[in-house]
Amino acid sequence: MNKKWLFSLGCLGILIFLGVAVLLWGVGIYNSLVTKDQACNAQWSQVENVYQRRADLIPNLVSTVSGAANFEKSTLTEITEARAQVGQVKLNVDGKTPDTANFAAFQKAQDGLSSALSRLMVVVERYPDLKANEGFMGLQAQLEGTENRISVERGRFNEVVQEFNTGVKRFPAVLIAGILGFNPKPYFQATAGAEKAPEVKFDFQKK
Repeated sequence: MNKKWLFSLGCLGILIFLGVAVLLWGVGIYNSLVTKDQACNAQWSQVENVYQRRADLIPNLVSTVSGAANFEKSTLTEITEARAQVGQVKLNVDGKTPDTANFAAFQKAQDGLSSALSRLMVVVERYPDLKANEGFMGLQAQLEGTENRISVERGRFNEVVQEFNTGVKRFPAVLIAGILGFNPKPYFQATAGAEKAPEVKFDFQKK
């Protein structure tokens, strides 16, 4: 076996080794991103669950509050319309984290509902009898618990998204993440004006 043939075999061996190394490197990055992506999807499902829990409580809340004498019609209308807006937002299917456009629409609708609920609770302060109503108090406690869960699950979602986005943007994964279909995901942002007390305009129902 001459030297040229040995050299060719050596080059072929090196190329095969490099090819296998690159393949294993790519598989490692892909598997890591898949794991992080699935964590985001799982946490997104938790976010949807707690938001759905809030939406399910609202019809009973509205029904209970509407029974109070002279309760503000505009407040009830606003919260009912805000809940309807939430239901109109169409998200991606298959349990995946929504894309940026859908995510923004989802957060906007949910923030609108949060704002309407805040105003409702401010109005309730004018109704001692309503605040003493056991049915209302029970619903209020459930809503407060749900709001706390929403805050927790949103925070956890942002944490797993941060880990995913870091993985996508970190070298060397950034070289192939886009090619493999892994793109940065959106975060939940603080609601604009959340630090301000809700403004309430009273519009009493006539008896």
